Amino acid sequence: MMTEKARGTAEMTAAMAISGTIGWFVVASGQPVMNVVFWRSVFGAATLLVVCAAMGLLRRDSLSGRQVLLAAIGGFAIVTNWILLFAAYPRASISIATVVYNTQPFMLVGLGALFFAERLTAAKLIWLAMAFAGMVAIVQAKPAAGAIGTDYVAGILLALGAALAYAVAAIITKMLKGVPPHLIALIQVSVGIVMLAPLADFSDPPAAAGPWLMLGAIGVVHTGLVYILLYGAIQKLPTNLIGALSFIYPVVAVAVDLVAFGHRLQWLQVVGAAAILIAAAGMTLGWAPLARRACGSPTG
Repeated sequence: MMTEKARGTAEMTAAMAISGTIGWFVVASGQPVMNVVFWRSVFGAATLLVVCAAMGLLRRDSLSGRQVLLAAIGGFAIVTNWILLFAAYPRASISIATVVYNTQPFMLVGLGALFFAERLTAAKLIWLAMAFAGMVAIVQAKPAAGAIGTDYVAGILLALGAALAYAVAAIITKMLKGVPPHLIALIQVSVGIVMLAPLADFSDPPAAAGPWLMLGAIGVVHTGLVYILLYGAIQKLPTNLIGALSFIYPVVAVAVDLVAFGHRLQWLQVVGAAAILIAAAGMTLGWAPLARRACGSPTG
């Protein structure tokens, strides 16, 4: 019989591995970004509505008016995050967009310092400098002709914007402590439906089953199922383990990009990506780069 920690680890691993494949589904759907995010919101809302109903969360006293408003603002931020990240994929490649997107911890630190007066320690500044150096390396890299989409630098900027939007959503979610997370997610995807209904193109819907299966998977699996797995894991695992397992996501994304589209990172991109991910891990897991180990005298 699995322990609670083992179940949480399995749930978190599955959530991050599934999340790492979303880029392939987005690109393979062949749909405009606004349409992908709209249908993600529709299918995700349908899934989460069933989950929330089964959990007995659809009660009038579940949320106050202020909490609904905060969740809706967070929904605007998270949907903006999806739009920017999905738009980055064809420009900078799934690999690079995902790695750059994993600068989220630094965005959170900056927002925490700005809005919550959280202290910037020397260790955090060192990790930030390392991530910045990695970003410079990625920007300076020369993508192979034809290997990357329309605008490499624009793709990087879009991924950075997506990371910032995610950090804003995370800060707002922090203000909703005590609210069932599945209910927050339901409100967020519902906001996505309202936001994108006027912007999505319904004049030429997919004629084949393939794109609909991709869109359905993004909504049901990458949104509904991943939220369920993720929040289940968060309830069972310590923060440091959650942070460590989160890095499965970019590793899977890079592997998927290589297998599905043949996108190989060049050496400068590899160096930059490694610097960003190591720095993000150090920030998330609280590593102290300046700490010295005590040197004791050998005994015996």
